[in-house]
This record gives sequence, structure tokens and C-alpha cells, in this order.
Amino acid sequence: MLSIRSPKDFWAGILFIGLGIFAIAIGSNYHLGTAARMGPGYFPRILGILLIVLGAVIAIGGLRVRGERVPPWNWRATFVVLGSVIAFGYIVEKVGVAVGTVFLIVAASAASHEFRFWESLVAGVLLSLLAVGVFVEALGLQLPIWPQFLH
Repeated sequence: MLSIRSPKDFWAGILFIGLGIFAIAIGSNYHLGTAARMGPGYFPRILGILLIVLGAVIAIGGLRVRGERVPPWNWRATFVVLGSVIAFGYIVEKVGVAVGTVFLIVAASAASHEFRFWESLVAGVLLSLLAVGVFVEALGLQLPIWPQFLH
């Protein structure tokens, strides 16, 4: 009989497998296409397959190697991170991607017991530059970069 030697790894693997199955189920409603001409269902299915494989490797490792137990759920951190993401969704059109991303990173980082404001601010600025570069400049999404009152 198999025993779970590393519950943290085992259940993380099971979670990845579940997310992979969910991605494949969602992607199955869309046209797959080919590798040369990818349809809208191509990426979710490939991502789902990769998640399932990764999850299986992690879960099997959890059966073989002794590891950590699953820690108790941190509800405060959950609500802080989810709240910051929801707040970002509400404020991004008014304050822009640059300021909104910095806010999101600093606010979500506050969920950690190792929170350091200045480190979070630097990470927020760097990720803000990345977000503007990828989503606004490279992908051409119609999102304001700066707050409305600066236009």
C-alpha cells in the first residue's frame, strides 16, 4: 500500500493535475488548430497537459520522498492577496497599469510575515515596467499607462 510521505508535495501535485484537467475541459470547447495555425483551444490544452505531467511528477515525489506536512491555512494572507487583486481590477482604468501594478505588488506582499515595504516597492516598480512593456506595448492592449489626471 502506498503512503504519502510528503503531504505538501502530494497535494500540490493533485492540485496541478486538477487544474490541468480543468484547463483541458475548458479548452475542449474551442477549436484546436495545428502547431502552425493555433486555434483558441491550443494553448489551454497544451497548458493542461503540462500541468498534468508536472502534477504527476510532484505527486509521485510526494509518495517517495519524506517532506513537509501541509501547514494550516492562512486566511489572512488569502484575503489580503485576493483583496489586492480585486482592488487592482477596480482601479487599473483610473490609475493606469503602472501605478495599479505597483499598488497590487505592495498590497499583496503585505500578506507575508516577511513583508518589507521598500523591497516590495522596488519589485512593484520592476514588475510595473514589465507589465507595461508586455501588455500595453507588445500586445497593444488598450489600457492607460498613467492615471487619468496626468493626461
